Amino acid sequence: MGTHRKDLYPDVTAAGGLASAMKEAAELREGEIWPAPSTTGAIIVETARGLLSVDPATGKRLFRLRVHIPGFTWDASGLTWEIGSTDDLALLSEMVAAWREGVPFDELAVRFPFLQLDAFVKAFERGEPTSSQWAELLSSEFHRTQWHLLRRLHEDEVLRHMFPTISHGAIRLRVDVFDGASRQVLVHELHGERYEVRTGAPGAAWIEVPADELIAHLRAALNEQ
Repeated sequence: MGTHRKDLYPDVTAAGGLASAMKEAAELREGEIWPAPSTTGAIIVETARGLLSVDPATGKRLFRLRVHIPGFTWDASGLTWEIGSTDDLALLSEMVAAWREGVPFDELAVRFPFLQLDAFVKAFERGEPTSSQWAELLSSEFHRTQWHLLRRLHEDEVLRHMFPTISHGAIRLRVDVFDGASRQVLVHELHGERYEVRTGAPGAAWIEVPADELIAHLRAALNEQ
């Protein structure tokens, strides 16, 4: 942290960094957060509602907040929202703790006036980012080789509500967009209308599933976890 930033953030410097300062401030208000430093100088807090990023400004004292959906590059279009900023470290830490604890959005807006949640909440209520993510994957040339399987999964009235990502060529369907550890399955398309499926359980093995049983198998796997 440079000299100029030390002048702007003496409390952060005294605590040994932003992660430590936020953790201490939250504990003083009987809250709990687990901030982790990032390579950009910001800190990130994992929550069931996405990843919260706190980024200190350089020109003036200001902590900028963003929320991001797990599993994507930080600047993925449509998946990151600016949700406000404040110069009050104690209030910021209290808000992050409340967000992590699942305090309702309307209550958060009242308790922390610096928050700007309209865009994020409206997207959430519209079913985004799930619908946006399907549209992105189904139109991305980079994922052209997965289009056939993506379309097949999206045609199902249940599976289209699962949040899709692609990992090492396999399509991952997750029940909760905001929770990377929620119920999930992976599907990999083999040659000749053959598929293999793996549940999200640690150490689970791939199971080959006939094409005509694929959708039913995926539905059942998501329900059984």
